Amino acid sequence: MASGPSPSPPLHHTTSRTTHRTQPPQPWHAHLTLDLLLRVLSNTLFHPFISALLPLCLRALAAPYTSPSFITTSAFAICVSLYWILEPINRRIAYGASRKINWEDEVVVITGGLGGLGGCLAEIFALRGVEVAVLDIAVARTKEAKKDEQDVSDGEEKEGVTYYHCDIGDYEQAKTVWARVMEDLGTPTVLINNAAIVNGKPFLELEREELERLLYVNTMSHFQLAKPFLADLLSTGNGGTLVTVSSVLAHQGAANLSVYAASKAAVTTCHNCLSAELAGFAPQIKTILVAPGQLDTQLFGNVKLRGFLRNFLAPVVGAGEVAVKIVEMVDRGDGGVVSLPAYARWIAWMAVLPVGVQRVLREWAGVDSQFATLSREEDGNAAEKTGEKNETKKDKFGVVLLREQPLRKE
Repeated sequence: MASGPSPSPPLHHTTSRTTHRTQPPQPWHAHLTLDLLLRVLSNTLFHPFISALLPLCLRALAAPYTSPSFITTSAFAICVSLYWILEPINRRIAYGASRKINWEDEVVVITGGLGGLGGCLAEIFALRGVEVAVLDIAVARTKEAKKDEQDVSDGEEKEGVTYYHCDIGDYEQAKTVWARVMEDLGTPTVLINNAAIVNGKPFLELEREELERLLYVNTMSHFQLAKPFLADLLSTGNGGTLVTVSSVLAHQGAANLSVYAASKAAVTTCHNCLSAELAGFAPQIKTILVAPGQLDTQLFGNVKLRGFLRNFLAPVVGAGEVAVKIVEMVDRGDGGVVSLPAYARWIAWMAVLPVGVQRVLREWAGVDSQFATLSREEDGNAAEKTGEKNETKKDKFGVVLLREQPLRKE
């Protein structure tokens, strides 16, 4: 690990032409994670067919019906089989019947879709031949404004995706671009609110402009895009899918991420309320909540929890893996929740633990020591110039701290 912070890409937008970070070579045990273990168990020991073989094998060995081993394995097989039977029933009760999907009639709108998770989703949907619109502030306003041939400009169609320059935090601009999308592609049937920005700064150092900007992009944009989306679907009676991209930080915030975590908690709660409303009078509209842990995107590119056990429990998840899960759920016409890795599905239960235990776990995971402010790093750089020792560039685990970048003005 370098002694100082290495240059990092701007972290105020999820949009980037690179969909994931280039990972350095990792030791073999880095791929051994809790998710991998659970996946193996679900397809072996906790599969109904395999579990049913256990008591059958004991009977083949002439084990009596009253033997403890036969009774235990039979009970285990029954429990596993019941879980597999009841799980789809549970989903049906929770999210209703699946809506019918005809990809020829679907129009997908993705915010923040130039890279990261949004970029992966745009690529997958485009490969299916679906009309895809990407709304992103990083799309060049004009062809002349493109910095290189790899960039895209407003209104340009490339590889089955139509790109629109849009600051989704600006209500009037979002309203105008939405009308253009409907005119160009038709009525959207899938809306994926994905775009987000982040400030890794202590609460007292946040400027009002930064606070408002982050809340407008991360939270208000969900409201101002979902409203016309749902209004169009309800007026026509057609089905659709609304995807809300939140974060595991909505349940467990982190130091120096007060506004970001609050914005994600807000959209999570909004999703829950909206799902309850739609279930009553518009069951043909499905809602999907995406609450992943750390993705291999540039938004939190410098955050690295060190150690085998931390990587085992909370590995960095590929954006492509999450995108595939989302597309699969949309393809089935289902509503639900997508949470990867495994701990993200259980993190809310941490709140029931004693507060002291929660504190110890947070200290062990290092979740509150991963971010440094731009002002502190500037102070550290000044100290370097005067020959003083700088201790602010790494956390206590030796991890280079994340730098907060200034917001870009339109």
